[in-house]
Amino acid sequence: MAIRVLLVDDQALFREGLDTLLSAHKDIQVVGQASNGQEAIDLALKLRPDVILMDMQMPVLNGIGATRRLKGLLPDCRVIALSTFDDKEYIFDALRAGAVGYLLKDVGSAQLAESIRRTARGESILDPSVAAKVVVEFSRVSSLVTATSSEVLIEPLSEREIEVLRLVTVGLSNREIAERLVISAGTAKTHIHNLCGKLGAHNRTEAAMRARELNLV
Repeated sequence: MAIRVLLVDDQALFREGLDTLLSAHKDIQVVGQASNGQEAIDLALKLRPDVILMDMQMPVLNGIGATRRLKGLLPDCRVIALSTFDDKEYIFDALRAGAVGYLLKDVGSAQLAESIRRTARGESILDPSVAAKVVVEFSRVSSLVTATSSEVLIEPLSEREIEVLRLVTVGLSNREIAERLVISAGTAKTHIHNLCGKLGAHNRTEAAMRARELNLV
């Protein structure tokens, strides 16, 4: 079954270009287009897409506000922020709002398609330049945290979960983690699910952020 994608951007030409690029991939189906955040919410409720490519700056309702609302309305729908800006304020606002990934608009078509596939599989993705900024911010935040992980976590992470978490924080996919640790992809996914629960995180990106805050990695 094809991955159902909703495109959200206030520039019609950009949306149409994305539609054309993604239509070349048989496993991806663009089911709709929206020009602002409110239209995105309305269409998402109607079309139930698997993945939404969400611009950040739009009229009526911006991408941050739309992502935050969609997280409550359609928790199974996964949002990738797609932006021209790589400022850390945009990045962290999008991730806090519920986006599971952040890509820049100059991303290649093959990378974009693969990011959509990974997102649909439950993974989180970050543009390489964005990931670098996230790591720097993690380091800054972690230096301000005084509480130890044992004081915060109800249940400590196992040694294997710590290993998996370290690989998550550097952006490895489930398959890559499985290959690195010589385990199945299903086992890697289970470890990620369990450590997200222990960290109080909704997804891989939040887990990585939480891990840095607690000096776990």
